[in-house]
Amino acid sequence: MKRVAIGICLALAIVATANLFLGRAQEAGMRQRQPPSNGATASNPLKVALLKWYAANQSTPYDGVLFEVGNLPYGVVFDGDCIWTANSGDGTVTKLRASDGEIIGTFKVGGGPVGVAFDGANIWATNSNDGTVTKLRASDGKALGTFPVGNQPWWLAFDGANIWVANFGDHGVTKLRARDGKNLGTFNTGGAIAVAFDGKYIWVSTWYQGKVVRLNLDGSNAGTFTLNQARPLGLAFDGANMWVGDNQGTTVAKVRASDGKVLGYFNIGGGAYGIAFDGSNIWVANGTELWELRASDGTNLGVFNAVGGGAGVAFDGANIWVGLGIKKNVSKF
Repeated sequence: MKRVAIGICLALAIVATANLFLGRAQEAGMRQRQPPSNGATASNPLKVALLKWYAANQSTPYDGVLFEVGNLPYGVVFDGDCIWTANSGDGTVTKLRASDGEIIGTFKVGGGPVGVAFDGANIWATNSNDGTVTKLRASDGKALGTFPVGNQPWWLAFDGANIWVANFGDHGVTKLRARDGKNLGTFNTGGAIAVAFDGKYIWVSTWYQGKVVRLNLDGSNAGTFTLNQARPLGLAFDGANMWVGDNQGTTVAKVRASDGKVLGYFNIGGGAYGIAFDGSNIWVANGTELWELRASDGTNLGVFNAVGGGAGVAFDGANIWVGLGIKKNVSKF
């Protein structure tokens, strides 16, 4: 009987210990899956970097709130927890916590930073006055290197392994290996101001020609598409289509990514600059306003005051952020 009792006690102890470890493991797993502080669903940083996460909180009221950053913020990007702005007027980038807009840090880069991109671990900023891009560690803003590209680098994008930089002054794009900044080539596209990745191709808005160019990842041309637009600028991908803003017109174009067919032009009241996709809708800054369009059919869902500016646009899973390029602020909607 004693042996039986001891055996039962031992078995119970083993089960209790196993349950304890299982409970701790589940706790750890839950901690790892906690959502970011902005209230969005927890995200894979690489998916955030590729703009392929769409846990939109559609119930959030869109009342713009201003946060002061550096001088003349243009580019805006989300790193999974924080918003980064490129402050073209003072050669810095600012990191703000997305949940409450508190500034985590401001970091020096080069002259005239305009575009910012996230690669899953690092922030890249274009220095338009210097012909370079600067790589910063997203966790603490430490500069990891500055790399030469072309003349007047503007917008940039990440393809999962490489950074693509639109060189406005050289009419082409430069491809840098993200892990070490190695230059993998510069490709003439007849104009370049913004770039975007659709999961297969790099898209380039040419600005000068009323065209967008589609590149294979080796830099070869995969199609040039003429638009009824004066100055194509902002780009955003919705999972199937590329949206292109006309900076000197009043429309955004919806272009089927698979073949470049134009599916429609939609009025946004003024010259489009930055564009972002929130999983359901397209958001366009036109210099004075922020427009919300339903991605499926381009229906206007709302127009919001962008407080006298409007450049880069980013989505953080719950809110839209707009760089107010003529002020010292970003606005959260």
